[in-house]
Amino acid sequence: MPMRSPWTCILWDVDGTIVDASDGILRRLAITLDHFGKRPPTRAELVHWIGPPMYDSFQVNVGMTPAEASDAVSFYRTLGKADGYTTGAELFDGVADLIRDVAAAGIAQATASSKPEVQVDALMDHFDLSPFLAAIVGATLDERTLSAKADVVAESLRRLRAAGADTSRPVLIGDRHHDVEGGAANEVPVIFVRWGFSWPHESAGAQAAVDTVGELRRLLLLKTADD
Repeated sequence: MPMRSPWTCILWDVDGTIVDASDGILRRLAITLDHFGKRPPTRAELVHWIGPPMYDSFQVNVGMTPAEASDAVSFYRTLGKADGYTTGAELFDGVADLIRDVAAAGIAQATASSKPEVQVDALMDHFDLSPFLAAIVGATLDERTLSAKADVVAESLRRLRAAGADTSRPVLIGDRHHDVEGGAANEVPVIFVRWGFSWPHESAGAQAAVDTVGELRRLLLLKTADD
């Protein structure tokens, strides 16, 4: 049935929003931190790691210096390249169908991820979502040149505009406080999804928070008036 949206474009966080890549992240973190003489995280502690740039997380979570964090990121990314960027990754149920339906309604979409763009590209291709995205945007490999969520959101909007999309009423879908903050820095409202890796308080400042893909769908797609 014909659908419309209150938004002219939709930006998507990736880890914890579209994709659950936690198994691979946990394994690579354990190897990396052991290599650098640090205690690996438990699965419960992944909430501290998934979302922010790894360069920042190595400093905040285990006290590395910027130089040590840069080395750790390089080591971690080498493991990821050897693994294959899609190994162990799974889609959250229903999200891919929603992305396809949003595209069918003529709404431009882009990713806005702090994950390196080469990995985001690989994941979107792997899950056959690339054709439904007008732009695929992520961090630079060093996670320093482009990694802050505010900068990534700004770049996503820039690329959407370059592709001819209407960015007058954007919305960002994400699962961490970094998404809320990055959206606010660009005056982009955020719909917070609670199926990712977050603490309950992280939704503060979001325009809305949802527990299910069905709830998110109702905020992104509306029946046309003649339905």
